[in-house]
Amino acid sequence: MLSKIDLSKKLDKTEYKQALNELGMRLSGAQRSCRDENIPVMVIFEGWSAAGKGSRISSLISWLDPRGFEVFTTQRPSEDERLRPYMWRFWRRTPAAGRIHIFDRSWYRVLTHNLEVEEELLSDPVRDILSFERLMADSGVLIIKLFLHISAKEQKKRLKVLNESPETAWRVSKSNREQNRSYDKWMTHYAQILEKTDHSLAKWTVIEGNEARFADVKVIQTVVEAMEEAVKKAHIKREDAKKDAEPGQQPIADVRSSVLAGTDPNKQIDPEEGKKRLAAAQTALHRLHSAMYLERVPAALVFEGWDAAGKGGAIKRLVDTFDPRGYKVAPSAAPNDIERAHHYLWRYWNEAPKAGHLTVFDRSWYGRVMVERVEGFCTRDEWMRAFREINEFEQQWVDSGVVLLKFWLHIDQEEQLRRFENRMNIPEKQWKITDEDWRNREKWSRYLEAVDEMLLRTSTTYAPWTIVEAGCKPYARVKVAETVREHLETRLKKVR
Repeated sequence: MLSKIDLSKKLDKTEYKQALNELGMRLSGAQRSCRDENIPVMVIFEGWSAAGKGSRISSLISWLDPRGFEVFTTQRPSEDERLRPYMWRFWRRTPAAGRIHIFDRSWYRVLTHNLEVEEELLSDPVRDILSFERLMADSGVLIIKLFLHISAKEQKKRLKVLNESPETAWRVSKSNREQNRSYDKWMTHYAQILEKTDHSLAKWTVIEGNEARFADVKVIQTVVEAMEEAVKKAHIKREDAKKDAEPGQQPIADVRSSVLAGTDPNKQIDPEEGKKRLAAAQTALHRLHSAMYLERVPAALVFEGWDAAGKGGAIKRLVDTFDPRGYKVAPSAAPNDIERAHHYLWRYWNEAPKAGHLTVFDRSWYGRVMVERVEGFCTRDEWMRAFREINEFEQQWVDSGVVLLKFWLHIDQEEQLRRFENRMNIPEKQWKITDEDWRNREKWSRYLEAVDEMLLRTSTTYAPWTIVEAGCKPYARVKVAETVREHLETRLKKVR
């Protein structure tokens, strides 16, 4: 791919000024249009050392409203970043609706660099990168990927110029010079990366970078055309959108798979036995929590379940003996304005546990395929797509070393009604019951359908669901605590 690129292309000053002025005005307009259409834009610059990424970025942003963009430089991960999944730092930098984020190098660092000892490879970097880009693109993010290509002769000349000036010599590293000496080997390496990661949702554009004027114009033209095309597609999508789903035939019989149908939610435990087992599990968990920190093992616990199923009580008994400096409980309420302006997984990536720490999610990303599905806050295509997105998201966490446990706390309708009425009759508990709880109860059958499909589609070999029979609170609390203990013990045996 790269070997066939003609690097001799040039523009004279007159052509350059004329093209730049025209494209610059279009770029300014495209930025406003993307903002009006709430289209997030990610522009990434990759390429050879000394290929001119910084200069091309400076030329690009000179035509943009500085209030609407941000530039990020990707260096070796910091200590804090190394303690979290690799993609965490890039998820945190994904743009809100209508904003432009520009990356001087990006998530491709894991593929394009000779990795230093302290950097860890993803188990399957190409898979995870493609998953991230597809997920971004499916949610409406425009991804523009630019690779700046220069010849070995041009690279050598630029490195020499940089090295001769005291002000820029620091920019020339040993690895930069080594890249030039092994230019052919690196060109094959880069070509393979481009081939493996070029796809319809985020294509690569190679920028012939030997001549600065030509490179400037091609970068801006590529960005302008991509943004204008995204705006056109947004117009068409809005005009063609059909909010009302076509009525379907009613099934003759309910033959759907059901996970919960065969579950008895009312399993019991002797009160005294329950106290003893819970105390034993808590003692073990206290020890395991300390061992997690020492061995740098991260963990994420997800709690979902019916309203009044006892998630809060189970979480409280679980973390009671933990060092509060080593865990965080992250409740998931309705998204705020900032969260709605990002991908729905963005706020959960922000809560990714760092090595040695524990994050407990009181409700989670599964709202996408339950509440948002049932209440119509997302389209059918969106929640259907979310099953794949969630599975890929969880696999990245697990592959990075996170112990991921998911609990569904299950009760029946009768038990839920009893608990609702109990909350209504006890003043200290009335804050726990809302009108929304009663409305959700009226949609029990629709939620049951959504939960069953969620459990079937997202219980994977690497992140299975644990169904907790929660009709008896002591039983549920014991099962949760013992399950967490078992999984932490298993993991710690592997790392010691």
